[in-house]
Amino acid sequence: MNDTRIKEHMDVIGADGVHVGTVDRVENGRIKLTKADSGEGRHKGHHHFIDLGLVADVEGQKVRLSANAAVAVTFEEEQSGKPA
Repeated sequence: MNDTRIKEHMDVIGADGVHVGTVDRVENGRIKLTKADSGEGRHKGHHHFIDLGLVADVEGQKVRLSANAAVAVTFEEEQSGKPA
């Protein structure tokens, strides 16, 4: 995936069109999601990351993943690279 096409504030959606997050930026081969999309509980208030390998395409202002949203969130990582 050519990460230069992915820009700040783009929506990240699953293959099913469901919102997964919003791009903060791309760093080290991963999409850094905004803190607002970090979830609840212990996940709230910090960034999660999605590997660029899950990106199927960039369509307008949307980053479409190759997996449905419910599956894609299981692949989210912490900054350290560990699963979220």
